[in-house]
Amino acid sequence: MEEGRQKDLQLLEEIIDKGLKQKLVHATASRDKIFEEQKVLSDLRKNLETLEKNAVNSLKTMVNLGSEVYMQAEVPDTRHIFMDVGLGFYVEFTRHEALDYIAQREERTKKQLEEYTGVITQIKGRIKLAHYQIQQLLNLPEENPSSSRQRAL
Repeated sequence: MEEGRQKDLQLLEEIIDKGLKQKLVHATASRDKIFEEQKVLSDLRKNLETLEKNAVNSLKTMVNLGSEVYMQAEVPDTRHIFMDVGLGFYVEFTRHEALDYIAQREERTKKQLEEYTGVITQIKGRIKLAHYQIQQLLNLPEENPSSSRQRAL
């Protein structure tokens, strides 16, 4: 194989391994964090709706202290709650205000998921393109499942 082709192959392999795959892992991890946030918001919304529907103004619950160690806690007034709004800040909301805030955050996480899904799709497309270019450099036949089935028939 000529030296120019070898350099092109190495460059394409580096682009895939050191660039695109790392970006794909990072984007997938970021999207997974947003999925987790979306689940937490959904659970919180459902809990608040249940409290509202059943007119619960106080409750006893178990609180996870960490490492699966729990303690019993009493919430004397569930009409006001404190929510994490980011960067370690908590804001006191009424249940209705909290539900409105959750709806806004759910909309924002939905948009973020769409953005990351688009980024992931682009990265996967670039990886496929780089693999196609490697096939062309090596003069390999295209990997097309439909054409291999036709040959088998």
